Amino acid sequence: MLESVKIQSRQSEIRQTLAELVGKETPSEDETRQMEELDREYRANETRYRAALIAEDEERRKAGAELQTRSETEWADLVGNFELRQVALALDEGRQLDGPTAEVVQELRAHGGYRGLPVPWEALEIRVGETVAAGTPNPVQTRPIIDRIFAQGAAARMGARMVNISSGEAEYPVTTSAVTAGWAATETGSVAGPTTYATTDRPLKPDNTLGITMKITRKTLKQSGTALEQAVRRDVNGAIGEALDTAVFLGTGANGEPAGVVDQAAAYGITETAIGAAASWAAFRAAVVRFMTSNAAGSPADVRLLIRPEVWDTLEGAIFDAGSGITEWDRLTKNIPAQNVAMSANALAAPAGGPPATSKALLTTSAGGVPPIFVGLWGAIDLVRDPYSDAASGGLRLTGLVTADVTVSRTAQLEVLTGIE
Repeated sequence: MLESVKIQSRQSEIRQTLAELVGKETPSEDETRQMEELDREYRANETRYRAALIAEDEERRKAGAELQTRSETEWADLVGNFELRQVALALDEGRQLDGPTAEVVQELRAHGGYRGLPVPWEALEIRVGETVAAGTPNPVQTRPIIDRIFAQGAAARMGARMVNISSGEAEYPVTTSAVTAGWAATETGSVAGPTTYATTDRPLKPDNTLGITMKITRKTLKQSGTALEQAVRRDVNGAIGEALDTAVFLGTGANGEPAGVVDQAAAYGITETAIGAAASWAAFRAAVVRFMTSNAAGSPADVRLLIRPEVWDTLEGAIFDAGSGITEWDRLTKNIPAQNVAMSANALAAPAGGPPATSKALLTTSAGGVPPIFVGLWGAIDLVRDPYSDAASGGLRLTGLVTADVTVSRTAQLEVLTGIE
């Protein structure tokens, strides 16, 4: 207990005792002497209390900061010790969860309904010091560590924001009106009339469910031990990351898929510009200029570009200046930083048609800190056991269910280029 708190408690006792003694009309000599002693102690404690407050000021600030971040820190610590191996064994053998894993599962169940065992998204991170191997993990062989899910995905590199939603729907109202200003033409003239401040809601709805299936043999369960962590994480991480990355851009909006920003650009109202020419910096420059003139970007460095690897090959092979060896790719990365260019064969459809075959590209920008794309993820991953499919071999089949949706913010922050040869 802090010293100041102890002094406060003693002061309260002194006041209570003094109140009883003062209430007597004719106190005895002992009672009078006791009042004098208590009075001296009370005055001394006041000085000690002020000194204690000064001494404890830094300690109180640290305690306050700890209280503000304790819930987030405790959750991060719990998830950091979450064991997917326990989840697999609980579904396979009915083993009871314990430790941080049990606490995380209990907390997730308290905030949402799950048919199986919930797995937090943070648990898909491959942790430092763990090994990754082909097939059954072998703790002796150390391989490269896989980054956290979405860290290298095209969606994250194009500025998409991942939004975790516990339940229900989420809407993002985006301003779509153009409020104008005007000067008074004469001394008594009126300025520009009022303009309606309009917004458009961009909803994220839990209508799309993604499922992945993992098959774990009985030998793996018995042989791998704690190294089973890597196998489950690697499969879930890769499968979900690839499927969601594809859906963000190429989702059809039908057959259970969300509406992707490239495939469903017309439905969103995103501008589509036909290039009809070989890939070049000039083709992308025109789109960057449109971003800047609409105040969506302040410079080419604010723009992000998503292209197919085949387009990069064409740009790198197109010599702009034969004397210096400068290529169209050099000209592009001189204006749009290389870290803002994402190349993906998963997020964009393969070139088609021709010859020559044509491809698409996507340009995005974050205007005023508002991301161009929102990806909603509901709750945690619902891990459900299939007890029948592999019962004869003693294997374990797990199905992970993820509910996700995609929407855009302002359509002026996105543009699709088509017909890039």
